Amino acid sequence: MTSDPEDAELIVRSLDGDDDAFVQVVRRHEVAVGAYLARRVGRERAEDLLGEVWVAAFASRAKYDRSFPDAGPWLFGVAHNTLRRHWRSRRTEELRPNVEADMASGWDPWAAVDNRVDVESVLRRALTLLKPQQREILTLVAWEDLTVADAGRAIGVPPGTARRYLHEARMALRDAPGMAALLTDHNTVREGN
Repeated sequence: MTSDPEDAELIVRSLDGDDDAFVQVVRRHEVAVGAYLARRVGRERAEDLLGEVWVAAFASRAKYDRSFPDAGPWLFGVAHNTLRRHWRSRRTEELRPNVEADMASGWDPWAAVDNRVDVESVLRRALTLLKPQQREILTLVAWEDLTVADAGRAIGVPPGTARRYLHEARMALRDAPGMAALLTDHNTVREGN
């Protein structure tokens, strides 16, 4: 029984003229990369940007480091750069989060939702206090399930630097306003169950 080819092999095949090879790479990673974009710009914009990611990845596939069999971190890096271009092209007003609209669209009548909104608000504020590279490493590891080394690869930093950014992010989050109470409340709830 033959196993599925690794992403690196598929990229080589696409460079050699196999039209379906790169499509296989896209299919393997489109859900994860799409979710990454949606968490940062919303679903509607993410759909548009996802197409830009695939075009940029296809155009730059000859530069792919074939020593890495999994193209996921590389594609997150392409997505990260696509987001940076997107944000640079937008006016400052468009970049500010509309907290009232976010809360209104996610409003739910149950008490648990109020708690969730409070938690999300504290976390959102804490994340905004992080340096951009710290925040990106943290979210790639926590939300996208990348290893620290792969998260570093995605944003173009060595593994040691990525580990340092993650450590700094964790320390900054721990010390952020409201986080101590949030962590205490979370641990109290977990111990009570």
